[in-house]
Amino acid sequence: MRIGRLTLSDRASAGIYEDLSGPEIERVVRECLPGSPCEFVARVLPDERERIAAALRELCDVEGCTLVLTTGGTGPSLRDVTPEATRDVIEKELPGFGEAMRMRSFEKVPTAILSRAVAGVRGRSLIVNLPGNPKAIGECLPMLAPAMGECLRHLAGRE
Repeated sequence: MRIGRLTLSDRASAGIYEDLSGPEIERVVRECLPGSPCEFVARVLPDERERIAAALRELCDVEGCTLVLTTGGTGPSLRDVTPEATRDVIEKELPGFGEAMRMRSFEKVPTAILSRAVAGVRGRSLIVNLPGNPKAIGECLPMLAPAMGECLRHLAGRE
């Protein structure tokens, strides 16, 4: 399975600090899918809506990623535009993913309700916005795995 991994951060894309969230996505996905061969297609981009949307299109339409996981850019700051870029490219929104992550994270961090993470379908690809914090990725991604697997089976025409 080809999985797109898109880290959205002005500072990480400029090399000011190391991207820790992207590698955490890979670690958690491999843990959730033991024995399943996964090929990751990684990108690190600044918080720029058009570039993010273009990368999402490329990962889905050109690279053939059936799953695209983004990290970062889902908060309320002016530069946080990941949800808008995601909505620019998806055909069907799946609000349950964002709702579940906010509820899980809110139990630990009350400010988690500021997250605007979204998810949706583009063609036969599932796109999910994850938190930008590696610890939150480790808490949220495993609980989403069953729904992601079910969605990918539907998109592949196996359900």
